[in-house]
Amino acid sequence: MIEGFVALYIFMLAAFTGYEVISRVPVILHTPLMSGSNFVHGIVLVGAMVALGQADTTLSQVIGFIGVVLAAGNAVGGYVATERMLDMFKSRKGDQK
Repeated sequence: MIEGFVALYIFMLAAFTGYEVISRVPVILHTPLMSGSNFVHGIVLVGAMVALGQADTTLSQVIGFIGVVLAAGNAVGGYVATERMLDMFKSRKGDQK
């Protein structure tokens, strides 16, 4: 298993890298990019559930549960954003000629 400080270092490095990558994406491409990566949210959710299943201590179970809740919210949010984006392309009944 990964030691505590190494895990913290990897988490901080991943958070910084993710922030830098996302901040450089133009605003107009952000929603299509997010909708195209919905499958990643599902993989994160499965990983969080596996981690929760392997938890031994109460603290590990609590952290795993929080991870599952956040991952589920992330996946649902991705699909909600995709639905809103697709609704923009639907024509309204009154606008048809």
